[in-house]
Amino acid sequence: MGKPLIDIVILTYKPDSRLFDLLERLKDQTIPATKIIIMNTEEKYLRNLLYGTRFLDNNPNVEIHHLSKLEFDHGRTRNKAAEYSSAIYILFMTQDALPLDSHLISELLSPMKNPEVAVSYARQVASDTASPIEKYNRIFNYPEEDRLQNSGTLYETGIKTYFCSDVCACYRKKDFEEQGGFISPAIFNEDMIFAAEAVKRGKSIYYASKALVQHSHDYTASQQFHRNFDLGVSQANYPGIFDSLPVGKEGGKLVRGCINYLLSQGKFYLIPKFLIHCMARYRGFKLGKKYNKLKKKAILKYTMNPEYWKRYWDLTDVPDNLEAGYGKNAEGL
Repeated sequence: MGKPLIDIVILTYKPDSRLFDLLERLKDQTIPATKIIIMNTEEKYLRNLLYGTRFLDNNPNVEIHHLSKLEFDHGRTRNKAAEYSSAIYILFMTQDALPLDSHLISELLSPMKNPEVAVSYARQVASDTASPIEKYNRIFNYPEEDRLQNSGTLYETGIKTYFCSDVCACYRKKDFEEQGGFISPAIFNEDMIFAAEAVKRGKSIYYASKALVQHSHDYTASQQFHRNFDLGVSQANYPGIFDSLPVGKEGGKLVRGCINYLLSQGKFYLIPKFLIHCMARYRGFKLGKKYNKLKKKAILKYTMNPEYWKRYWDLTDVPDNLEAGYGKNAEGL
């Protein structure tokens, strides 16, 4: 028997009933996954959701692994999940990414016919209830046209060449293993850092615009600040990747484009809110880029991921192999 074609890894934290919706939509795919690996942070929330449902009996291809918030790491948690898979491809998803049709997996696998493509990632579409600002953010970052990203596009697209999102992204496991998986510890951006290293190795990243997932967040200005602080930290930790590619032009395009979009939608009254969000993003990002000049108290105040810093400052709190928290299936569920 040959290797399974594709396994799916889903990261969950305090999941709700939408997880059931996600799994049902994955069952309807024209190309089904052999195994679905759930990496769940904080066991009690998932236990409460699944209690009395006979979930594992009804979903025999699903396996669940629990970890604590302190153990969670954007890179290492996904790397551990990959060890549970023997498939040719791994599709990494988050619990809030909902496939919009039955062709998500087939559209992500189609670019893989090109052996130079190491990763393909999906188009994210905002929900119907998302704010106009968030809808434009998705339109800007996830356009309707496919895009092949490699060293040949660096001059034209700059940092967009490294753009990728593990909200829904398919990896060729051979390339994933050869590259050593994701960086760890990782506060953020493990997907873009992987993509950048893959491009440097001569590989390509493919944006598959017909692979559709619904995914959006209406963050407050404060949440934008914290999120972009962590983004700045991740870029500061990898200057060789990010410092050579200025992001200012993309930021300017986003601001101008969103203002024009709000005007065209008759939502001019949202422009002040949008500009406040932009300032919060910028301020958070700039502080994150200079995090090594900040006191610990300030970092914990600004970050979205305090557990990352607890590990970063004292990595002995988490066992190297993480076996203390991994590998426990949800008994009786």
